[in-house]
Amino acid sequence: MIKSFPGFEATSDTAPFWFLGGQARILLPGRATGDAMSLMEFSDPIGHAPPYHVHDNEEELWFVLEGEVSFFVGGKRHDLIPGQVAFGPRGVPHSYLVRSEGARLAVVFSPAGIEEWFRGNGVPVTDARDIPPAFDLESVVGSAEAFKLRVTGPPPAL
Repeated sequence: MIKSFPGFEATSDTAPFWFLGGQARILLPGRATGDAMSLMEFSDPIGHAPPYHVHDNEEELWFVLEGEVSFFVGGKRHDLIPGQVAFGPRGVPHSYLVRSEGARLAVVFSPAGIEEWFRGNGVPVTDARDIPPAFDLESVVGSAEAFKLRVTGPPPAL
């Protein structure tokens, strides 16, 4: 459930969207925090893994809500289960890999702004039972430069 607070009302901005084969939604946009941070939720299937990448602008904090996920940060692997947290400092290559049937993550970005890149590359979910639409990874990667996000390698695999 999303609760309202001064300066932010739950709207269609919090609706889920497809992103790289999983679902995402912005729970707390940067505008609600003076761009200090944003909070997103990702629900991904087994084997889901973004390419290794580097954020030059923001820190990233992952909190595993459901499932088993391996986080790869600066050449180290961290296997996490629900209730555990991983930190991705800016400037350090990282990725993650969903090892269970599915996983749900809460992710904080600080400072905010990158959530707009996710939204801009997402496709609205019209029915939760839908299968994810095809995506053009090259286009998604091409739009990342404006957000100081760089792909540094292929995704990890099971």
